[in-house]
Amino acid sequence: MMFKGALFDLDGVIADTASLHFDAWRQIILKHFEVSIPDTIEEKTKGVSREDSLRVILEHLNISISDYDFMNLCEEKNKLYVKSLERLTPSNVLPGIDHFIRELKEQGIKLALASSSKNGPFILKKLGLDSFFDAIANPEDITNGKPAPDIFLAAAKSIHCGAEECIAIEDSVAGVTAINSANIFSVAVGGTELSHANKLFSSTKELTLLKVEKAWQNCKR
Repeated sequence: MMFKGALFDLDGVIADTASLHFDAWRQIILKHFEVSIPDTIEEKTKGVSREDSLRVILEHLNISISDYDFMNLCEEKNKLYVKSLERLTPSNVLPGIDHFIRELKEQGIKLALASSSKNGPFILKKLGLDSFFDAIANPEDITNGKPAPDIFLAAAKSIHCGAEECIAIEDSVAGVTAINSANIFSVAVGGTELSHANKLFSSTKELTLLKVEKAWQNCKR
């Protein structure tokens, strides 16, 4: 038996938009507080909402601001980020992902986006992949962000699949933890920090339906 649904994170899995997020935060923080965000913070901002990302950054820098200023910074960052997204084209899809998505669709597997990004639909359209996805989980409807399992459970439900019938693909520690908490088969792309995934690939170029299906079958035995 093959899995029936595939749930995708966006940033760092489908396209390298994660770096655009962090670049936008760097510019905002430097502009308002005249300090630089260290590279070590980037991993902690992956896979989480912009609000949670800002909390991580401000806590690290020991900066306190009002709720009003907090929301304004989030909005300003998003405008800067969305502006950078205008440059996205299908050429920005990470290596191997387009082929992997086509393999899944050829086998009748349903696809859903499970991203913390509120810009998910816009990004998929810019990348020319929107027609391949059967559903997009709305992060604004999710109470608890990653590493909580909510977004992945919502994505599975959106394509009418049970958690045990799905795989999910992530590139962040918080994301893999969320998948595992949802009792979904986790596929990770990245380094050894993601070794808690059911199956780990070093890059998107390694992703194939055959490899993922084999790992899925071995896990289900």
